[in-house]
Amino acid sequence: MATTNSNNPAQKVVPDASSQLNKKLQVEDMFDSIAGKYDFLNHFFSLGIDKSWRKKAIKAISQVRPLSILDIATGTGDLAIAAAKTNPEKVIGVDISEGMLAIGRKKVLALHLENIITLQKGDSEALEFSDNSFNAITCAYGVRNFENLVAGLQEMHRVLRPGGVVAILEFSNPQKFPVKQLYQFYFKNILPVLGKYVSNHNNAYTYLPESVRAFPEGKQFCDILAGCGFKEVVARPLTFGITTLYTAYK
Repeated sequence: MATTNSNNPAQKVVPDASSQLNKKLQVEDMFDSIAGKYDFLNHFFSLGIDKSWRKKAIKAISQVRPLSILDIATGTGDLAIAAAKTNPEKVIGVDISEGMLAIGRKKVLALHLENIITLQKGDSEALEFSDNSFNAITCAYGVRNFENLVAGLQEMHRVLRPGGVVAILEFSNPQKFPVKQLYQFYFKNILPVLGKYVSNHNNAYTYLPESVRAFPEGKQFCDILAGCGFKEVVARPLTFGITTLYTAYK
């Protein structure tokens, strides 16, 4: 298996380059700070298309009829909640941000899904679960924030059961005209300004486009997944390549 992050330029992209904290702690602090505005901004900036992206990820894992699902970097729990529609026995969501988890737990209770979904604080790069614990693993826009990408992916592989599926959603960079130009203008000039104004956080929505630009996408990320032990790795661009759905099996 791969043991280096030399193929992950996003590792060096942090919310605040002047901070003495490592990336993991910076990301935790950032999401704690914007938790109250996160859901609104997430849906607003994606024009609501993010809901269809999550549906595609859930459709991908439903093929194995998972009884146990782990949602990595669950945030406020949207993907974990969507995963409950596959009729599993349990869904566990883990995240390093207690602020995000607190909002997610309220949503779970409001939907009366507390007997199926558990949201708990945890480090995606050091999961507190036994080997071969889950039939399916999901992650929406979280692997880009890993301090050690390979360690996080290896942990996913470790806790996934043989024959299990992983579905990862991550932003990507469109390559075709005019979507590429419009997307880059939006990410560089509009999103950071609006994000800062609404979230009251100086760096969160500057970090987002910078980390997306640096993240190894497409074939490069597929190769990293394969290097971590996954099989049948596929990258499926969605919505003109604005985001990509990666699927793989153990």
